[in-house]
Amino acid sequence: MTIVKMPQLGESVTEGTILKWMKEPGDPVKLDEPLCEIETEKVTAELPSPFEGTMGRILVPQGETVEVGTALCEVIEAGQARADPATAGHGDTWLGGPMAIPPEESEAPVAPVAAAATAEGLASRAKPDERGRFYSPAVMRLAREHAIDLGAVPGTGIGGRVTRRDVERFLAARPAAAGAPVSSPPAVARPGEPFEVVTLSPTRKTIAEHLVRSNLDAPQAWTMVECDVTRLMALREREKDRFGRQEGVELTLLPYFTAAVCEALRAFPMLNARWEGAELRRYRAQNIAIAVATEYGLVTPVIHNAGDLSVSGLAKQIADLVQRAHARKLRVEDIEGGTFTVNNTGTFGSIASKPIVNTPQVGIVTLERVVKRAVVVEGDAIAVRAMVNVCLSFDHRALDGYEAGGFLADLKRRLEAMG
Repeated sequence: MTIVKMPQLGESVTEGTILKWMKEPGDPVKLDEPLCEIETEKVTAELPSPFEGTMGRILVPQGETVEVGTALCEVIEAGQARADPATAGHGDTWLGGPMAIPPEESEAPVAPVAAAATAEGLASRAKPDERGRFYSPAVMRLAREHAIDLGAVPGTGIGGRVTRRDVERFLAARPAAAGAPVSSPPAVARPGEPFEVVTLSPTRKTIAEHLVRSNLDAPQAWTMVECDVTRLMALREREKDRFGRQEGVELTLLPYFTAAVCEALRAFPMLNARWEGAELRRYRAQNIAIAVATEYGLVTPVIHNAGDLSVSGLAKQIADLVQRAHARKLRVEDIEGGTFTVNNTGTFGSIASKPIVNTPQVGIVTLERVVKRAVVVEGDAIAVRAMVNVCLSFDHRALDGYEAGGFLADLKRRLEAMG
């Protein structure tokens, strides 16, 4: 028998929430088949089964938030008899790796969940007047913070149990019903006060903490260059229809820009670096983080070894990461290990921005909006050209303006030569 525990889904992650159980006790389970869906402040991921067998007891209810290392469920290996409770923990594993747990730890949370597997337990949870006995601490905490009557919240958990996600959906629906934008975060009005208190999601809290830490830890400098991308725009216009038909994704300026960034990083490798404690590590591979603004907050999935990819390969990887970021389907490996960040702020109409360094990296560059305007060209002639600003923020501890300016000049030259 295997006791499957809450894994650490990302650097510095300490807890996770069970969004949905995909298997019930007694269901057959295949190797690597998802057992449940877990949400952390960094990523939403499916938890795979360590081997083929049968689903055992569910130890943590849907909607519950627990610490890394908490026992989540049992999986009984094919051909193996179910372990006796008196010997539970001997020979148990955590996703295939040895990690024995004491019998009392494995048994502690079982009672209320095991009852859910019985007809009587399911029936009792289906009664609205009795659901209060099964609210998790996370649900109760949200209810207190937002003055919610949990009896009015539809439950989607086992036997109608109200989960944390149910409460969040209920909160999100309240401002929408009053005419507020659907994307607005939940807010609570205080009687007599001319404001509402905005409820920050775990993702938003993590973003806030990360940005504050970045500003405090890293002395950041900023600089910008102006690029003539008339030839690049013409190249993209010639290629976009054919590319869309053959590759099935839209060809934007971002993959061209990312390819140029990778080449510039090879010439100025001090920007392709990360702080690891007090140690500054300069990386040979260009692992480019792409900033993606989603309805859940800003995420930066990583294209590993981006410098080895063609423009076509970059376009397909970017499209895949953006799609999965919006669907909350990024894996842990998709968000870790970035060595430099690229942000396409031009999609919002921005013509200049000052990005915050994505620490522990030491640099971030933005592609702003391409604008056609009259400029002076060779021979003092005036012509209409496609112009774009490229902005760089960098950690002044790791490099000086000499390297930063050289990087931007090199990137400008490469962008203007494309096409």
